[in-house]
Amino acid sequence: MSSAPTVTGAVKPGGPLKVALAYCACFLLWGSTWSVVKVGLEDLPPLRFVGIRMLVAGLALLPFARARGASLGARTGWRIAGLGLLQIGIPFGLLFVGQQWIPSSWAALLFSTFPVWLLLVGRVMMPEQHLTVRKLLAAGLGVAGVVVLQHSGLGALEVTGNVLLGCLLCLGSVAVIAVANVLAKKHMGHVPAHVLVFGQTFSSALPLLALSFLFEAGQPVNWTSRSVLAVLYLALCGTVLTYQCLYWLLPRISLAALGAMALLDTLVAVVLGVVFLDEPLTLSLLVGGGLILGGAALANLIPPEEAPSR
Repeated sequence: MSSAPTVTGAVKPGGPLKVALAYCACFLLWGSTWSVVKVGLEDLPPLRFVGIRMLVAGLALLPFARARGASLGARTGWRIAGLGLLQIGIPFGLLFVGQQWIPSSWAALLFSTFPVWLLLVGRVMMPEQHLTVRKLLAAGLGVAGVVVLQHSGLGALEVTGNVLLGCLLCLGSVAVIAVANVLAKKHMGHVPAHVLVFGQTFSSALPLLALSFLFEAGQPVNWTSRSVLAVLYLALCGTVLTYQCLYWLLPRISLAALGAMALLDTLVAVVLGVVFLDEPLTLSLLVGGGLILGGAALANLIPPEEAPSR
């Protein structure tokens, strides 16, 4: 992937309103997927669930991607497939395995390090992306907000070998996703968003389903109306729409603003729990939510940095 040619040519500005709508669509829809995943997992094993989700998303985009994708060439196609493994296949596998041994509060905290990983990876792979006090402060505020949100569950687990392994796997997944996002921002600006999403969902669905048939062969699969609706919602709203918005946004927002998405969707998930699942509205939610919103606001004030002209 690292040998892909750097994209040249100006990116058409989307306008502040269009950027804001696409940005909000990403974190609002991704924030809603946590509860839908929980519903689907009551009927489907995890790797089978996510593999079918990606397969359905790819099939939905196939008619739109065929015409545009043919002109990109086989070499770009292989790079898109490799990016799909980094963006979806490998990290989803790591997350699902790691979450067997750690509670959701720990997983949320570990995933909240995404903006920090993104800044560090971006600094290494894109030298024009400078680390600044404002970027680090925005990321730090967001992580602190997730700590406050999840503080009640962070100390409720005994640290064992499996717990440490689970934490390492979750952190590894976040680091891989950060690398994938930086590669997409750096090299894939010339690829239409629906072609990128199609290639990534298909390339990740096949290995995920293969792993499912290997390791989940004995687990029950119940195709109920709720599991079918969960798959469709996650495939169409949580994957097709959100990832197309994400790839359209990548050249138009800063890495700091991109990192804030992961924090905002955590906040959305918690708020939805209060509104629809009768979970308590606590001081931790108010303080943690305020920190996350403050970090996200600061991150979105940072303009995207352009690569130096050659």
